[in-house]
Amino acid sequence: MKTITFCAVAVAAFCLCGSARAADDAAAAKALTVAEEKRTNDYAAQLEAYLRKMLVEDYPARAAKAWHRDYSSVGAFLKSVEPNRERWRKVVKPPPLAKSGKLERTRYEPLRDLNAEWWRVPLGELAAEGIFAAPPGAGQRVPLVIVQHGIGSFPERNFGLNDDGGAYHAYARELLKAGFAVIVPMNLRSVERRNRIERLCRLADLSLPGIELVRMQRLLDEAIQEPRVEADRVGMWGLSLGGLATMFWMPLEPRIKAGVCAGWFNHRRNKMVIPDKRYSCFLETKEEHAFFNGWLLESTDSDVVSLICPRPFQVQTGKADRIAHWPMVVEEFDVARQHYEKLGLGDCIEMDLRDGGHETHVESGLRFLAKWLKR
Repeated sequence: MKTITFCAVAVAAFCLCGSARAADDAAAAKALTVAEEKRTNDYAAQLEAYLRKMLVEDYPARAAKAWHRDYSSVGAFLKSVEPNRERWRKVVKPPPLAKSGKLERTRYEPLRDLNAEWWRVPLGELAAEGIFAAPPGAGQRVPLVIVQHGIGSFPERNFGLNDDGGAYHAYARELLKAGFAVIVPMNLRSVERRNRIERLCRLADLSLPGIELVRMQRLLDEAIQEPRVEADRVGMWGLSLGGLATMFWMPLEPRIKAGVCAGWFNHRRNKMVIPDKRYSCFLETKEEHAFFNGWLLESTDSDVVSLICPRPFQVQTGKADRIAHWPMVVEEFDVARQHYEKLGLGDCIEMDLRDGGHETHVESGLRFLAKWLKR
């Protein structure tokens, strides 16, 4: 009995020791998990602080070294920003898409009251598509406006069809009434679709705005051959992602002589990088499609506008638009305006700041484009 009792005690002691070791091991594992999580969070915070400083705080010094603008004349100015324009092209990355077949044009029934047509230009595996319409009974050539929809919309919404939120105010239709022809490219709709395609674009060293720029250019090639269109008087007006298109494309498409950017122009460094309760920061959203390689090396919005200068440019902003904190937009616009003012062209740039939200300002846009595109 003594032997058995001793063995039982030994086994019990062994079990107790084993349980203690298991408890110690569990505690050690938990402590390691906590420590590792803190270590990784600290590293992530270091990385974000490092990149935020580089992109935002260091931007002015970096841009000062990248831009060498000469305001002595318009010609000298354009020559001085040409290296920056070529670097901007490397951000947008437009591919060489050539027309591979004849323009296909069909009457577009949803807009039959406007005698609108659906255009399709074959581009190999891709195609450029959109809506073309001209004022009825025009006895002479008229200016053309490229009208670009936003990320949640489609070409018809610019004419007022299915515009549930009322952001567009049928401004393509209003342009027709005012005596402009319009070409309205169809671009890829929805955040999810653009995210997916933008991933593939990055693998191919392209960007979706670059592809859509070339698609627009092939539509424009056809539109300026229309007998109803005055080829040397082309403007562009886009809302939201269409505003992105206006700002991204005008520096690379000199045929666009005047532009209106609605609901996009921003204090770009803050918009992309700095979370703030007063506006939506892209870094905090799922819109990865909005991040382009090298964008903020030297091309905040005011700098991109200097690649549009001296062509007329209007910014439309709503104070209640959550894409931005409007005083920051005004701050950035004031910097952009200086490029025009230093060339004696202050009347070529303007801002329409209103109390509204994410929408087009039809009256001011029509007035601005008429001022610069109509004879």
